[in-house]
Amino acid sequence: MSNMKSLFTSAILSFIVFTLVCGVLYTGTITAIAQAVFPEKSNGSIIEVDGKKYGSELVAQQYTDEKYMWGRIMKIDTGTFTDENGNKLMYSAPSNLSPASDEYEELVAQRVKAIKSYHEYNADKPIPVDLVTGSGSGLDPHISLAAAQYQIKRIADNNNMKESQVEDIVKKCTEKPFLGFLGETTVNVLKVNLMIDGILS
Repeated sequence: MSNMKSLFTSAILSFIVFTLVCGVLYTGTITAIAQAVFPEKSNGSIIEVDGKKYGSELVAQQYTDEKYMWGRIMKIDTGTFTDENGNKLMYSAPSNLSPASDEYEELVAQRVKAIKSYHEYNADKPIPVDLVTGSGSGLDPHISLAAAQYQIKRIADNNNMKESQVEDIVKKCTEKPFLGFLGETTVNVLKVNLMIDGILS
């Protein structure tokens, strides 16, 4: 009986100690370090200008207007969830369609047709695959450099800008591979569109 009591006491003490060390001390220390060294990133990489928050540079936003750069396909749902006040919540999720399915093939074909209709000047250029397919998360904030360059003339024409001006914006929003070789060169769509609107410079 005394042995069981001893084991029970040890288990309770271990639980308390590990909860304090792993759940409080460790997380508190890491949070404090992150806030001190990387405050912007640890708070969600929010783009804020003059006190107004425009979103996170890590989460995609859907743009459909011809004056803006378009990102990857987003599967937007506004009818499944609501908040405590009954307001509909909008969220994006990945598609469960198999890339080998006829339905997926037809969907991509429709997207290709739509992209071509808005970029007739690119008739001889292949459409970058990320403009007609969704990402694994459904929230990818980046597109390839090729996908960004594919849209430059349309953006310039719809904003009364020179193509060189849009090219300069794309260059400013281009992110090189990590350490120079991990990943690929990408362009942040939200940053591009905020620069087009003159919000970022």
